[in-house]
Amino acid sequence: MTDKTIKVALAGAGAFGIKHLDGIQNIPGVEVVSLVSRDLEKTREVAAKYGIGHVSTELADSLALPEVDAVILCTPTQMHAAQAIACMKAGKHVQVEIPLCDLLADGEEVLRVQQETGKVAMCGHTRRFNPSHQWVHKKIKAGEFNIQQMDVQTYFFRRTNMNALGQPRSWTDHLLWHHAAHTVDLFAYQAGSPIVKANAVQGPIHPTLGIAMDMSIQLKAANGAICTLSLSFNNDGPLGTFFRYIGDSGTYVARYDDLFNGKEEKIDVSKVDVSMNGIELQDREFFAAIREGREPNSSVAQVLPCYKVLHELELQLKG
Repeated sequence: MTDKTIKVALAGAGAFGIKHLDGIQNIPGVEVVSLVSRDLEKTREVAAKYGIGHVSTELADSLALPEVDAVILCTPTQMHAAQAIACMKAGKHVQVEIPLCDLLADGEEVLRVQQETGKVAMCGHTRRFNPSHQWVHKKIKAGEFNIQQMDVQTYFFRRTNMNALGQPRSWTDHLLWHHAAHTVDLFAYQAGSPIVKANAVQGPIHPTLGIAMDMSIQLKAANGAICTLSLSFNNDGPLGTFFRYIGDSGTYVARYDDLFNGKEEKIDVSKVDVSMNGIELQDREFFAAIREGREPNSSVAQVLPCYKVLHELELQLKG
């Protein structure tokens, strides 16, 4: 597939699906040819805006299109594993948005099918691609910085079940299996060392959403680095995720695509990669891996250890 256009189906025309559509517009040699979402009229509106010819409410309709090479899944968490498996069994490469699964056994089955089919299977662990975190990663790889501790806050104000566009969700988000997944994976990736110890506590379960609205997680890597992660759906601003890297030669604070040193002096990360958009960079890696016939960064195989840790933490919390 070195020179032919990669034709893509995208499932899930919500807030995150739109981010992928915007990012793909900047990537040459890639065309979204099919859009799937549960509300047909809204799906048609989005498809018309982005010039997408085929729309459906059923993923199977997109998978039946012989011209589709790859699928990006931005669907509810509970669908991710089964849909990723369906894509690969239909002969399509797949990128599934975070989280890969909310049951470890499902994630393990995704990896088994990937190994069986040989298709590119990637999970959207965007923090690996954000220029701010890439800058830190390159410093670590060059031997110029080693993490002693990561201090991370993931804060939202989400006492009702709304998405990033302020629209009602058809599913319930989760601090552990979704939002903690970003940091658990990033910590092991940046430390360059597997997580060997993990602890978690959570606050009260919300009476209608049925999930914990506050959580605290501690992690330790085999090389001695530690991470403290605080998560909340109760926080009334500022919102987002804030990463403090405390290392042997400096301190860095990452806020999505911005990076500062410990003295709050901004670091220019505009030349780290070809874009400042982490979603676009993630998609570029997916398509490059397809063209080059290789394992992508953030492959299912690479991120599965993160979900093993989340599984262990879930058992702790239930205990």
